[in-house]
Amino acid sequence: MRELFEHVAVAMIRELIRHCTWRKIDWKKLLFAGAVMSLAGLVIPTFLLTYYWNTSSLPSLINYDSSHQSSNGSTRLNKNLTDAAGLKKLQFVPTTPFVSLNLSMEANERPRVRRRRSKADDGPKLVPPPPRKTVPPRLQRYLQSLSPDEALLYAKREIEHAPLVDNDDESYLYAPVFRNVSIFQRSYELMEMILKVYIYPDGERPIFHEPHLNGIYASEGWFMKLMEANREFVTKDPEKAHLFYLPYSSRQLELALYVPNSHNLRPLSIFLRDYVNMIASKYPFWNRTHGSDHFLVACHDWGPYITTAHKELRDNTIKAICNADLSENFIVGKDVSLPETAIRNAGRPLRNIGGGIRVSQRPVLAFFAGNMHGRVRPKLLKYWHNKDEDMKIYGPLPIRVSRNMTYVQHMKSSKYCICPMGHEVNSPRIVEAIYYECVPVIIADNFVLPFNEVLDWSAFSVTVAEKDIPKLKEILLAIPLRRYLKMLMNAKMVQKHFLWNPRPVRYDLFHMILHSIWYSRLNQIQISQSFQ
Repeated sequence: MRELFEHVAVAMIRELIRHCTWRKIDWKKLLFAGAVMSLAGLVIPTFLLTYYWNTSSLPSLINYDSSHQSSNGSTRLNKNLTDAAGLKKLQFVPTTPFVSLNLSMEANERPRVRRRRSKADDGPKLVPPPPRKTVPPRLQRYLQSLSPDEALLYAKREIEHAPLVDNDDESYLYAPVFRNVSIFQRSYELMEMILKVYIYPDGERPIFHEPHLNGIYASEGWFMKLMEANREFVTKDPEKAHLFYLPYSSRQLELALYVPNSHNLRPLSIFLRDYVNMIASKYPFWNRTHGSDHFLVACHDWGPYITTAHKELRDNTIKAICNADLSENFIVGKDVSLPETAIRNAGRPLRNIGGGIRVSQRPVLAFFAGNMHGRVRPKLLKYWHNKDEDMKIYGPLPIRVSRNMTYVQHMKSSKYCICPMGHEVNSPRIVEAIYYECVPVIIADNFVLPFNEVLDWSAFSVTVAEKDIPKLKEILLAIPLRRYLKMLMNAKMVQKHFLWNPRPVRYDLFHMILHSIWYSRLNQIQISQSFQ
């Protein structure tokens, strides 16, 4: 067969040369003919060789096995006939022929495929949220016809008459962790339909527009990063905006202006005062509402203190801050409690999340390890350090202890994780406990918990007054097992609302913070009788 093809090819080439000699060549036809010949030279041998390989291998398989008869000869024959049938099916697949370099390889042997490690191993396996509901065209046209203030009035009226949600086991929102899941879902859906945010472009780096993504103040940086990259809520037209974002970082402000050990925050507050005065003189939007539709996001402990030099910034602006202390001018219903999240690796913010061990295998009743500052932690250590085997209460985790069990492993192996305040009321351990599937025990008087307007923290955490630290074990042991198991389950279910996703998804931490700011703005709106 191969010699026949060689003779045909040689004859065709000779005929081509004879016709082309002393004649004007039509290069288009010549190239077309060459392409057809090349294609035929590839396709025809492929099918012929596949056919020859399959038909010749079938008898060899049968003959080889029949020449080695044994007590299980019939079994081998049946096996090879099955393999041959499989090979016969392969001959109709139009692919390049498979040529084995090892002729002794059995027909049913397959090469090994090395699996790559998935990046999903670095985070929890979560069910994706449902897609956004499609807005009917008629409603969409109506909302676009409204002014920003009219749209807010419409949203508030709709939320007050929110329909009841059928919250079954398949619902993405888990009703037991919410105060009123129907109101939250309706408010969230209206936020997706209506809200537009204008981000002021003014301000130089690194204080403005440069997020700090690592450490215990990372929440403000992650929100800034995701907000400025967002195309769903951000508008370039300030006339269409319902909210105005002051995109500065309190952490970067400290690094740029604070003199170490000076204990003087005045330069920082003066800097912010001058920035707001510049915004108010350059744009008409601040003076229109005296800053009540503007918001800032600051996770540094100094967040509320550095706003004091500007009265309207301090009293009117929506402050999303980690240091949500009722005794420090935090106004419930206007200001927002920002969760403090300790991000160790900005490239993989979801690393090590989840994985708490079974309750029956958790040897520790309560665990805490951390630096000794503030008024609560020394008191906690005084009453419980080395006092009880069930209570693993340390200062900084000793090296001899961490060699056997790391900080994260301690949290995943404990029933309760103690979250005492530090210098201020906030603590990253609250969110860490939720991450590592440990029921948080919060010890911080006057602390307004994150998303307190929508989440029912009593469903997945324990709050202990500072004066009750001596009775801590007694309080924890008094919790029935059934209630504890419910709290643990709820902590796992609320976890998805505290996750920083590099690409935000519905109901995650970015959207929960934005919803709290949206909800706070709606609280300032008064519905007149004409809108009832």
